[in-house]
Amino acid sequence: MTTARLQTPAGELRLIRPGGTAGLRAWDAADELLFSAAEPYLADGLRVLVVDDQFGALTLGLACYQPQTVADSATLAHSVLTNASLNPGLPDCPTVLNWRRPPSGPFDLVLLRIPRQAGYLAWLLRWLNSVLAEDGQILAGGMIKHLPDRSVDVFASAVVTEQVLPARKKARVVVCRGGSATLTEWQEQWRGYPVAGLPGPVEALPAVFARDKLDIGTRELLPLIPQAVSRVPPAGRILDLACGNGVLGLSALAGRPGAEVHFSDVSSQAIASVEHNLNRYEGGDCVHLWHQDGIADDLPDYQLILLNPPFHEGGVVGDHIALRLFRDAARHLAPGGRVLMVGNRHLGYHRSLKQYFSSVEQRAASPKFVVFEARNGAV
Repeated sequence: MTTARLQTPAGELRLIRPGGTAGLRAWDAADELLFSAAEPYLADGLRVLVVDDQFGALTLGLACYQPQTVADSATLAHSVLTNASLNPGLPDCPTVLNWRRPPSGPFDLVLLRIPRQAGYLAWLLRWLNSVLAEDGQILAGGMIKHLPDRSVDVFASAVVTEQVLPARKKARVVVCRGGSATLTEWQEQWRGYPVAGLPGPVEALPAVFARDKLDIGTRELLPLIPQAVSRVPPAGRILDLACGNGVLGLSALAGRPGAEVHFSDVSSQAIASVEHNLNRYEGGDCVHLWHQDGIADDLPDYQLILLNPPFHEGGVVGDHIALRLFRDAARHLAPGGRVLMVGNRHLGYHRSLKQYFSSVEQRAASPKFVVFEARNGAV
């Protein structure tokens, strides 16, 4: 965990990256450039919105203007609280909203961290058009190497680009004002694909992994779900962990209508997508949706946990996310329960799983992916 100090409109802030990879800062040059670009606009009474802040640098750096903050990731709320506690002189910490409960506006100034996905950027800009004040400004910033392909076209299709600021420390900021494009007329908001045995296509919003086609790893796991579900006791619980669009949990629900199925994901657009897909199912009274990173301590134990863990986060590739999810799964696995998971072969998850579970068996494999069944968590 690296501690660093950042100069902001609120003064010098001490910031950390909670739970992050060692050596990585909680802010980058794009945050610095956004602060610099925002300076001419900042004034008392300004209605400020921060979108997809990374670890709270923008939110806390503008704390004296009482910004509202909205983010897709559930981890931001914890990061903001943690970093606010390191800077006790700041005003009250704002509540971090998400896409299931977004702010309504209007806003005079928006600071947006540009996402890596072009589709999500297009979604964000169209949504911002609905909450931007008539003379409002959007300052969109990111590291150049992380900007999505076709970003120039995406901006042009949704907003009016007034200026592209000179790059600084490999970061870029685009100054925009609102356009006429809306989400209502945008045909790309929901995209999905059919899955055998499900009552309709599995659709997702743009920030969700593999929304256009079935993920290769998930394809390896799906055929094993019916047998796994058949072993769950009548009153047992099933969890789709890191659920994405919910295809694993939806498949379990299709195999046992009325079962108690929980869906958990760090992305609010993922949880909103599951909610959207559940509209095609009857008897969803026992379905629970959790927007959180992993499994919260106060959640129950599960007889079956389905998992296709992410292996990259913010450009960092590795098994650090999977290890957190394995730990959570082991703590919440009921006696006699099973974890059915798929992962990239090169990540060697069989070794990691044995740190948390007493029994790990390979159930299926392809050249790139392996499916494991783990039982009797012991941590």
